[in-house]
Amino acid sequence: MHKWLWGGLFLVLAGCSKDPGTGPVDVHWDRQVCERCRMVLSDRHFAAEVRVFPKGKKSRVHFFDDIGCAVMWLRDMPWKDDPKTQIWVTDYRTGNWIDARTATYVPGKVTPMEYGLGAQSDPAPGGLTFEQAKQHIFEVEARFNAHGVQLLERLKAQARRRAAVDKPEEQ
Repeated sequence: MHKWLWGGLFLVLAGCSKDPGTGPVDVHWDRQVCERCRMVLSDRHFAAEVRVFPKGKKSRVHFFDDIGCAVMWLRDMPWKDDPKTQIWVTDYRTGNWIDARTATYVPGKVTPMEYGLGAQSDPAPGGLTFEQAKQHIFEVEARFNAHGVQLLERLKAQARRRAAVDKPEEQ
């Protein structure tokens, strides 16, 4: 009897740790954080996942609150061009997972990180392909970064002016 019990326990544990190796996985909404921006994933209509296959290891899934975060994060990763890398997005209308590379991206949506793209499984007038969506994301990121640099320069100038006003005159 003990052999059967231990054998059954082994099979249950092995089944729990088995990596399916394909497709999206369930998100723990409002608890899981975006790999890039660290924001909690709560909007089921704009989430993304990237499954990567590091050499000699099980596949690993990374979670994102916006396709823009996924694209920007993946751009700097060693597996970005690996044909096994899987990218999934939620259809903004249904919340169902779809392949990001075959999705159509509709601009003008309000998304968690303001990249503005809603993915859908079928073509749409004015919709973007995945490659066009990536280009859009890179352009949005460049605008964010340019604005950030300008803001930082203004803040530094304000700090210098305050320091000059607050500095007592030497006698």
